Amino acid sequence: MLTIGMLGGMSWESSAHYYRLVNELVRDRLGGLHSARCVLYSVDFADIESLQSAGEWEQAGRLLGQAAAAVQAAGADLLLLCTNTMHKVADQIQAAVSIPLLHLADTTAEAVTAAGLHTVGLLGTAFTMEQDFYRDRLTRHGLRVIVPEPDDRAEVHRIIYDELCLGDVRETSRQTYQKVIERLVESGAQGVILGCTEIELLISPTDSPVAVFPTSRLHVEAAVNAALRDGTPHPGVDAAAARRASR
Repeated sequence: MLTIGMLGGMSWESSAHYYRLVNELVRDRLGGLHSARCVLYSVDFADIESLQSAGEWEQAGRLLGQAAAAVQAAGADLLLLCTNTMHKVADQIQAAVSIPLLHLADTTAEAVTAAGLHTVGLLGTAFTMEQDFYRDRLTRHGLRVIVPEPDDRAEVHRIIYDELCLGDVRETSRQTYQKVIERLVESGAQGVILGCTEIELLISPTDSPVAVFPTSRLHVEAAVNAALRDGTPHPGVDAAAARRASR
C-alpha cells in the first residue's frame, strides 16, 4: 500500500471528512484492522483565505507548494489537495514536488462521464463557479458546465465561508441549496457537482432530484485505488510524476 499525502485545513471541517473517508475505504477494501497509510498536513485557513480575498494566488501557491514539499518529505507517495478552490494553483503545487498530484476536477469529471452524463451544474465557492480554472478542466473531459445565477452564486459562497467552514450546518441553508439545485436542473443540468469539499457536509444524494457528485469522496476513492494498486497511475494523475513516485 502506498502512503497517501493530504494537504488540508481548507477548511479543517472538510479535511476531517477526507481523513475519515480514506480510512473507511481502506478498511472496507482490506478488512480487519486495516487503515490507510497517510500523511495529513493542515494549514491555517485564515492565512489562505486572506490571500484568496486579496487575489494573491501566486503567494498562496508558494505557501501550499512548501506545505506539499513537507508532505512528500514525510513519506507520501501521492498527493491530494483537499480543496476544490485551491486547485487554481495546482500547477504550482505539482511543480514543488516529484510525487503525483491527483487533480480533483479530473477524478470528478471521470465519474460524471462514467455515469453517462454530459451537462452538469457546478456548486462551489465564487472562485470555483466564476473563474475558468475549474470549469475549463471539466470541459476538457467533454462536459458542459452550468453555474447558478449571480444571486444564487453569492448565497452558495456565503454559506460555505460563513457557516460550513465553521462547522455550522443549518437546515435553512440546505433548503437554499436545494432550491439552487432545482434551478440548475431547470437550466438543463443532468447532475450536480458538489464542487466545494464542505458542501458534502450539507447536501446528500437525497437532497437532489438528480445525481450529485461528491468531490471529496470521489477524490479519496481515486487515491485509495492508486494506493492499493501499488502506484499504477489513475487517469487523473500525471504519468511522469507517478513513475517517479513508484521508484
